[in-house]
Amino acid sequence: DNRIIEADTTEDQSGVQYDKSSAGWKALGRNCCLCSRAEFKAGQENVPILKRECTGDASESAILKCMELAIGSVAAYRQRNPKVCEIPFNSTNKYHVTVHETEDPDDPSYILCMKGVPERILDRCSTIFINGKEKVLDDEMKEAFNNAYLELGGLGERV
Repeated sequence: DNRIIEADTTEDQSGVQYDKSSAGWKALGRNCCLCSRAEFKAGQENVPILKRECTGDASESAILKCMELAIGSVAAYRQRNPKVCEIPFNSTNKYHVTVHETEDPDDPSYILCMKGVPERILDRCSTIFINGKEKVLDDEMKEAFNNAYLELGGLGERV
């Protein structure tokens, strides 16, 4: 929603800085849950989420843990939205794409999720979702995005 927020890393989510009911958060959460191959290793149900071991790289594991804390069972979310196909992340494309069925059995549409190197994603977008509305992605918005991306990158943050 055109804001930079810090992820809440508390186990009880007491430091949340965003509205979990907002359309923007729901769209981001959906993408984070579905466009990922990271999973928790088996047999850790009684281990605190932030201490669980995962399959997947460090970034994917961090996203998985964040979503598990914020919305609940990522595995259950994925079961409700089965993956139909994907283009795995690779060093040439520098993005990951997945396509999923919706959890509504009466909805014949699909959900496409994408993540990767920010400039590669931005190059493939014609619209942007801000404050619950899809808007045409103009040069001013692209510049604002790039400025935020560079600022965060300059601080050593993963974008």
